[in-house]
Amino acid sequence: MSRAAKVLLIDDDKDFQASTKSLLESHGYTVIQAYSGKEGLRNVVDHKPDVIVLDIIMESDSEGYGVNAAIKHEDKYTEYREIPIIMVSSIQSSPHERFPQAIEVGMIQPNRYFTKPLDIPGFLEVVDKAAGKR
Repeated sequence: MSRAAKVLLIDDDKDFQASTKSLLESHGYTVIQAYSGKEGLRNVVDHKPDVIVLDIIMESDSEGYGVNAAIKHEDKYTEYREIPIIMVSSIQSSPHERFPQAIEVGMIQPNRYFTKPLDIPGFLEVVDKAAGKR
């Protein structure tokens, strides 16, 4: 029997965490939860998830961008760089739309971007593809 794919859910909103965890578990995923960027980065190392679902606004209004940049560009996270990051936020514009002139925008660009409330079928399709289920 193969193991369930692990999704690391990094978001400080407890209601979003609960509903998204329930949704993902009902589709066969193991969900690891983190409520801050620091906790999320620890869980990346401790659990090596297959997919990361990441909010932007937590302890600061750009915390998720920092987590994304750390995983994708800091040497201490080199072995985790290929983990797909799906950013989910109430901010209605992607990093490229929000910061069109910024040279560094590529450092904070996730693999995919969704806005809240979630398009659940689209979100599940992207998570399934990222986890290798489709």
